[in-house]
Amino acid sequence: MHKSPSSSARALTHQPPEGSHGKHVVLDFTGYAPPVADDGGWMLEVMRAAVGRSTAREVHAHVERFDGAVSPPGFAAVVLLDESHVSAHCYSELGWLAVDCFTCGSTDPIGIADDITAALIAAMPDLVLRHRAEMPRFVHGEVVHLGA
Repeated sequence: MHKSPSSSARALTHQPPEGSHGKHVVLDFTGYAPPVADDGGWMLEVMRAAVGRSTAREVHAHVERFDGAVSPPGFAAVVLLDESHVSAHCYSELGWLAVDCFTCGSTDPIGIADDITAALIAAMPDLVLRHRAEMPRFVHGEVVHLGA
């Protein structure tokens, strides 16, 4: 479908969110040093524990370890939630770890992100949080009440 120039310009106009139904927290760390041999499995358990202490409902969890044969060494881990997801992606040799916590509805991902950060710092005191951002998601500009 082709859009007219006026509709394309309208689509590119940024408006501050008036209403949203979710929140996304992203964390970028450097100085990551595997605290255990199976660091992907360990990270998945850290994320599952943080989710378990929240009001979110876990529906699936998986970790994929990368040995360096096809992708750089590291892992990708995800806890799929009824409300969305919590994930981590690590480049072990570079010491990089990215975590994101995305929830919708009444579950706030800030507590999950804080819980994961505390566990990581406890296990790796030299880990540095380089970037943290919080953003609204499902921005729609109106108040919507969804069923429980």
